[in-house]
Amino acid sequence: MFLKLPVRALAYASLASSMVLVGSYVGLSKSLVAVFPVFLLAWLRFGIAAVAMAGWVRRPHAEQRLSRGDRKLLFFESFLGNFLFSICMLFGVQATSAVAAGVVMAGIPAAVALLSRFWLGEKLQSRVMAGIACAVAGIALLALARGSQPAQQAPWWGYALLLGAVFCEACYVVIGKRLTAQVSPKRISALINLWGLVLVTPLGLWQAMRFDFAGVAASAWGLLLFYAVAASMVTVWLWMVGLRHVPAQQAGVFSVMLPLAATAVGVLWLGESLGLAQALALGLALAGLLLATWPGSSPGSRQPAG
Repeated sequence: MFLKLPVRALAYASLASSMVLVGSYVGLSKSLVAVFPVFLLAWLRFGIAAVAMAGWVRRPHAEQRLSRGDRKLLFFESFLGNFLFSICMLFGVQATSAVAAGVVMAGIPAAVALLSRFWLGEKLQSRVMAGIACAVAGIALLALARGSQPAQQAPWWGYALLLGAVFCEACYVVIGKRLTAQVSPKRISALINLWGLVLVTPLGLWQAMRFDFAGVAASAWGLLLFYAVAASMVTVWLWMVGLRHVPAQQAGVFSVMLPLAATAVGVLWLGESLGLAQALALGLALAGLLLATWPGSSPGSRQPAG
């Protein structure tokens, strides 16, 4: 039974919304890491989200018990997609800029396509590959246009950490595709957040013991609340809902919305510069998204539902 257009359109909207939110908090995290130490910020994020998603942990009656394989996948989904992604992204953005994060994160579609080919066995569709090529071209153009003084002074390891975040996010997409076949999106979101909380708690407590919480402004607490709910709850749920109905490599193309949103936040909120080359590069990213998702573009876009 082929995927009906309204369901596919809803899946596309879920994937796009998820990546826009991710890009927004990637950009805004530049402000948060100026207030909170990285491990404390990650710990507070997972803790707030754990309270918000407490009702999502329980297994629905219609859902089977988790197998040993599912438990392993949930752990690695959290370790790579929550814990390591957050650490690499936060330290990387702290050392570089929100626009730089947008540049590097535009490589996620290519990384997802490679992993989905070798791990899930998905055939690489020509239209999807053309969309990925546009995203990669956008990265190259943005990298060549990276001429502002702050970017020139950024250390090499900052970009290496952002690249590590790219592959963590790609693993998150591919592992998530496997999980959505057995586990509901809400429960996946709650369980991988709990694993993230467990992993980061020792480091978070260590930094909390020497942190002055009284000195944090109310606006920073509000931004932290948005970051926690968006990063651990809303974006994960939206992504898993969309991933249930879309092949991993095609879903990965939606991650171009991440650098678009991160760059927009960097320019509009943080006052970072955006030139003609950057605008052209982001246009290439959008063109790639249209290529990969246009109705009837390839057999890969017509997968069986659920």
